[in-house]
Amino acid sequence: MKAYTVEQGIAAPLDRANVDTDLIIPKQFLKSIKRTGFGVNLFDELRYLDEGYLGQDNSKRPLNPDFVLNQARYQSANILLARQNFGCGSSREHAPWALSEYGFRTVIAPSFADIFYNNCFKNGMLPVVLAEDIVDELFQQCKAEEGYQLTIDLAQQLVIRSDGQQFAFEVDPFRKHCLLNGLDDIGLTLQAAEDIRSYEDKVKQQRPWVFQNIEV
Repeated sequence: MKAYTVEQGIAAPLDRANVDTDLIIPKQFLKSIKRTGFGVNLFDELRYLDEGYLGQDNSKRPLNPDFVLNQARYQSANILLARQNFGCGSSREHAPWALSEYGFRTVIAPSFADIFYNNCFKNGMLPVVLAEDIVDELFQQCKAEEGYQLTIDLAQQLVIRSDGQQFAFEVDPFRKHCLLNGLDDIGLTLQAAEDIRSYEDKVKQQRPWVFQNIEV
């Protein structure tokens, strides 16, 4: 997993509350058994004017010109501004997969659904909770200023505007450690690889019959 230290970039404002995971990545795309390929269908129902289905050639689909991510000024955005209760609904991990593959590494909102919030950290994304009045201010500035950028400093736990104004946010120390060091669940396990091998060698000597039919 790619480490998250300091991220700077254009912010895109998704100005609607209670965005659920089915809106983030609709259910018809969950048939894929891969962890990739979901970015092109992020916010599919909002992004395109026709009905999407798995295996479709998205380059030929009509885009919704009113949807924020289809506007030229937000094409390279890597920070998503959202409203309260972002990521509610089903627990599908495909939602952060789709956001991440599209290019978002940070989502800023007044509140998140718990399971989505947890899934973000497991997939190298940072969900930042800021007070609603601060998020309102960021939305206003983002809409008023083309190319509006923010800097997210995870080590310092700060959201920094281009004018230098800073907003502190809270993050669990363990989750922060994992993001800063690019550690997902597999990476965490591999940190103990020597101890695991040592334990397995010990067990092989104590209970060799357990390993008789196992090919390593």
